[in-house]
Amino acid sequence: MDLLIFDLDGTLVDSKLDLAQAVNATRGHMGLTPLPNDTVYTYVGNGAPVLLRRAMGPEMPQSEVDRALAYFLAYYAAHKLDYTVLYPGVREALDQYKNAGRRMAVLTNKPFKISQAILDGLDVGTYFFRVYGGNSFEQKKPDPIGIQRLMEEAGIPAARTLMIGDSAVDIRTARNAGVPCAGVTWGFQPDSLTADPPDVLIDDIADLTKYILSTRP
Repeated sequence: MDLLIFDLDGTLVDSKLDLAQAVNATRGHMGLTPLPNDTVYTYVGNGAPVLLRRAMGPEMPQSEVDRALAYFLAYYAAHKLDYTVLYPGVREALDQYKNAGRRMAVLTNKPFKISQAILDGLDVGTYFFRVYGGNSFEQKKPDPIGIQRLMEEAGIPAARTLMIGDSAVDIRTARNAGVPCAGVTWGFQPDSLTADPPDVLIDDIADLTKYILSTRP
């Protein structure tokens, strides 16, 4: 596998608490009571507009959801690294992939600027030749455009590309692009990998490294 495309939240970084606190700060701003953190985590993965639509509830008018989204993005931008950390072993794994000559990119539904700032703030931004966010294209994951663009830029075909993510959204993106995929169970939505099973299910990042560095097309 010569091109490794990583999801961000739930795959490389544990950002759960910062996201939940930003959502509940937004609910407070909109005159609503807080949601349990575990409930917020189930809303993550399809981008900030979907997250806020779910978090605000179906009864809220879209104009108010849009106002909530603007507040959320500003709040989260200021608090994106309060508690967010790399998952254990991620930095060491990225070093191994880099030293083995693998090209790496991030494809997330989180807005690009915040995504890049998180990676840079955690001192791993330079590992990735490209970071694409939920606002990089007109379509978000599971649309395959991000993977397709990354393969074109890297000059690496689908058979030698691997999508790595923690949710069904990532698996569907890989399927839509015709590339192999690995699902990691340490993220936000491991249960979603049952309905949309990946090619390989990974419980520990050391096992991901063994798979990446030993797999042939």
